[in-house]
Amino acid sequence: MPPSAPRSVISVVGLATMGQNLALNIARNGFPVTVYNRSHDKTEATMARVEPGQQVVAATTPAEVAASLERPRRVLLLVKAGKPVDLTIESFLPVLEPGDMIIDAGNSHPDDTDRRARELAAKGFRFVGMGVSGGEEGALWGPSLMPGGARDAYDELAPILTRIAAQVEDGPCVTHVGTGAAGHFVKMVHNGIEYGDMQLIAECFDLMQHVLGMGHAEMADTFARWNEGFLESFLIEITARILRSQDPDTGKPMVEVILDKAGQKGTGKWTTEMALRYGVPAPTMHAAVEARILSSRKQERIEASKILHGPQPAAAGVPDLVDAIRDALYCSKICSYAQGLDLMAAADAEREWGLDFGEIARIWKGGCIIRARFLRSIQAAYGKQKALPNLLLDPELGGFLQEHQGAWRSVVGLGAAHGIPMLAMTGSLGYFDSLRRDRLPQNLTQAQRDLFGAHTFERVDRPAGEFFHHEW
Repeated sequence: MPPSAPRSVISVVGLATMGQNLALNIARNGFPVTVYNRSHDKTEATMARVEPGQQVVAATTPAEVAASLERPRRVLLLVKAGKPVDLTIESFLPVLEPGDMIIDAGNSHPDDTDRRARELAAKGFRFVGMGVSGGEEGALWGPSLMPGGARDAYDELAPILTRIAAQVEDGPCVTHVGTGAAGHFVKMVHNGIEYGDMQLIAECFDLMQHVLGMGHAEMADTFARWNEGFLESFLIEITARILRSQDPDTGKPMVEVILDKAGQKGTGKWTTEMALRYGVPAPTMHAAVEARILSSRKQERIEASKILHGPQPAAAGVPDLVDAIRDALYCSKICSYAQGLDLMAAADAEREWGLDFGEIARIWKGGCIIRARFLRSIQAAYGKQKALPNLLLDPELGGFLQEHQGAWRSVVGLGAAHGIPMLAMTGSLGYFDSLRRDRLPQNLTQAQRDLFGAHTFERVDRPAGEFFHHEW
């Protein structure tokens, strides 16, 4: 790089579509950026998209990246989670100096983020784990950004991050989420909630198509109408769009030529594993992961369908049930988010990251996949009660569940009566019913445990913490 050339303020390493788009977003907002990819063809593809006036430097080696950057250097990684992140970091350490910063903007596991932060701090480097949500379009035009790590590192990055993030009515969709691995943990839970949202919508689609007998155009109109009300969200919006699309080869609805095997990249599974680690109930997210796993067993399901048969009741009426499905979807969605927030609270209580749930809801209002009108209600709930024990205890949201639980129960029952799998919606309803009851049947469970294993139990008529054994 010629001595007179302006130095880049940041580099983007890893130039698949997300990396390319984020680099171009940075350049479009006036920040000089260096781009690098191990295979140079992707660097060339990125440079071909640079517009006049944008300051983008193409590097062919880590050393060239380091030479192009102002100090302290900032190297942002957008590479595949796992070993590729470690290998990329290893390739850059010889050309960086203590005080330089590495930002991992991929979907890394929080445990890996904690490990990398410790290892790099021991060598004098700063490390930030940052969640990025919004897909390819969000990366280019404004994602939701969830950076963790040290506050001073965020302050240094903030001039860039606040410009490239999605913008909503109360500011850019970025905040210092918290210390340590908070950024990647919050992004992981975001993805778990996303899994739940998608599965709940799929269950509604299944009911509409196979119980109510609705056609694709009618379903598309219904989702579009829902998107004008309290269910307004990116996922509802794209569902209407998907249901209107036709396959150019066959003329059939595009959704019907897609094989019913859902993929997953791991973050939803990690969320459910973390829920088990922290002892937090998350039945909606568990169900969403399990539904994808069941869908992947396609051949097994084909063989089972020849032997196992469900009920065949008469078709249900449409008008009233469509509204009931809408209300049931919203009730289930509230429970799913409550589970995700509860998981974040449990982790924060142990790790002391300093999470602000109202602020997290705010930065999810734009850019990210789960952006929705509903997040305003979550933001308001935590604005009224910062230490809200559970989202269902908010008067507005909990009140909706109580007022519309009749429709919710009828929809879950409708699915059961017609043999429609309702894993996520049933999970949400079970969560609500478990949480609202002051006594559950686990007194019997404890009695069984004590009989076969002398595991002891507490009594309702004695102080908490005293344990007893009965000679059954």
